Amino acid sequence: MSSPPFIVVEGVEGAGKTTQVRLLSAWFGEIGVDHVAAREPGGTSVGEAVRTVLLEQREGGMPPETELLLMLGARSVFVREVVDPALRRGQVVLADRFELSTFAYQGYGRGLDLGEVRRLNAFATGGRRPDLTVVLDLPVADGVRRQAREGSAPDRIEQEGVSFLERVGAGYRALAVEMDGVRLVDAGRGVAEIQAELQGVLREAFPETFRTRTGS
Repeated sequence: MSSPPFIVVEGVEGAGKTTQVRLLSAWFGEIGVDHVAAREPGGTSVGEAVRTVLLEQREGGMPPETELLLMLGARSVFVREVVDPALRRGQVVLADRFELSTFAYQGYGRGLDLGEVRRLNAFATGGRRPDLTVVLDLPVADGVRRQAREGSAPDRIEQEGVSFLERVGAGYRALAVEMDGVRLVDAGRGVAEIQAELQGVLREAFPETFRTRTGS
């Protein structure tokens, strides 16, 4: 029997990742797929503490190298305390962000050497990689407008501005072309339409796991 998949949902700010992860988790429950859903950075006590520093720290600035190492420290714990144990138990893992965020934000966005970022990421994760990463692709301006409509206050990284986020978005698209196991999904549509496509992508990629229990 093959091991359960490790699935990640990625995207720029305002692309709707958190909503789609929540809906996927609900769908997994409906069709009887045992799973763990978690956000990254986060999902552990260490990860949540690091998340607070990364996203809420406002004063004094933070060097890109520090940001990267904090992110990878949280990821190391996430893999060892959440991802690996869940997969060993036979549970699907569904994560809101993982390594592609680091490649896009700290590599393309901050301008850190992408080869070095990848090397350090592999060390932090012990080589653990997602079986599938879905990138919700949305123009940065649309994401900013969505967040403004929702009234959400920008975090430290979101406050970097449009040019930074444009580099991140371009990075995601480049990575989707370059890397195996990455799918781009148009996030400029309604929530239900995006969710339907995501479910179709998962059924196609992992038919044994995501066939519905009703036979449909």
